[in-house]
Amino acid sequence: MCEFFDDKECLDPQEREAGLLAQLDGFIDFARGSSPYFGALLAELNGPVGSREALARLPVTRKSQLIELQEERGPFGGLNPEGGRVERLFQSPGPINEPENTSNDWWRMGRAFYAAGFRPGQLVQNCLSYHLSPGGFILDSGARACGCTVIPAGPGQTELQLEINASLKPQGYCGTPSFLKILLDRAAERGQSLSFTHALVTGEALPGALRRVFQEAGIEVRQAYATADIGLIAYESEPDQGLVLAEDILVEIVRPGSGDPVADGEVGEVVVTSFNRDYPLIRFATGDLSAMMDGPSDCGRSNGRIKGWMGRADQTTKVKGMFVHPVQLERLRSRVAGMSRIRALVERQAHNDQLTLLCEPQAAPPLPESEVATLARALLKLGVDVTWVEPGSLPRDGIVIEDRRPAP
Repeated sequence: MCEFFDDKECLDPQEREAGLLAQLDGFIDFARGSSPYFGALLAELNGPVGSREALARLPVTRKSQLIELQEERGPFGGLNPEGGRVERLFQSPGPINEPENTSNDWWRMGRAFYAAGFRPGQLVQNCLSYHLSPGGFILDSGARACGCTVIPAGPGQTELQLEINASLKPQGYCGTPSFLKILLDRAAERGQSLSFTHALVTGEALPGALRRVFQEAGIEVRQAYATADIGLIAYESEPDQGLVLAEDILVEIVRPGSGDPVADGEVGEVVVTSFNRDYPLIRFATGDLSAMMDGPSDCGRSNGRIKGWMGRADQTTKVKGMFVHPVQLERLRSRVAGMSRIRALVERQAHNDQLTLLCEPQAAPPLPESEVATLARALLKLGVDVTWVEPGSLPRDGIVIEDRRPAP
């Protein structure tokens, strides 16, 4: 028996992987039969999808597509099952609609709270927004899954928040790290000590210096990586040891602009298959960058780890008035047999934008630079310079478009 949120966290890794892969075919059949979007997207699929290799051959659905899909096909873009029950509808981030079913711990956040030290009977001051955003509800459900009582404080109203803290003395905080720092600073000005002993933060980066400020105030802080589409993706159990992947989902790290998995340790886009029958998502590209880490966490949880949020995969950049997208560069790479990687450098010379494509061959360059430039101009509708670089020389940092232009 494990001393964790549940026994899944200490499963043998091969047993966990086999269990998740065994669900794929049934889940894909369900999505194809009940979701208009996946019924069309996967209409030509033949044969089983019972391995990582087979999964990697399926098309990716990108978060950036949702706005257009929802405009064309209704509130959820046809991704949700026909006849399925949606109990709340949010609009976050921006104009993207997100569904919720209010069943227990629907966002699977309980284990993140447990790893952060939350336990039954504790009071939790939830300072993430409940207004049109799922954020407050996502954290609310996770805290309650740990047996906590939630104070739905939301963000802002600093003075009232401090009064609540003084009168109710909650042991836990959840919300953004920046707002916890605001509360800490304002409390110090008032001569007040916050009652928090632990916190779960999300939505922003947690720099080491800020973590130390919280520790000096007696608050142990852990991070959670969740999205409004998926719910929990990964969570922190030990400081500075990366984030443990959530159980019950399959996570891939792929080359931005493509669906091709990268090698372990290489930075790429986080792609998730979530076995949620209320809102099925198959190879859903979050737009976030991260990388897999070696080995399990020291805490004893056996699942894989990622390095946390490392930037955005959607590096779309405007050059000479035209947008250049990572997916366009991936199309160019795939059309040149023998090209393993590509990286665009955007610079400014004499007040003019300059676009250079650094192309990495598998061995010797397969085409002259001029021929690659001609292909690129047809795809990008822009004039470019092309340079072949040495095999293995481009950084494995997830950056496809590097904008070196000075800030305006």
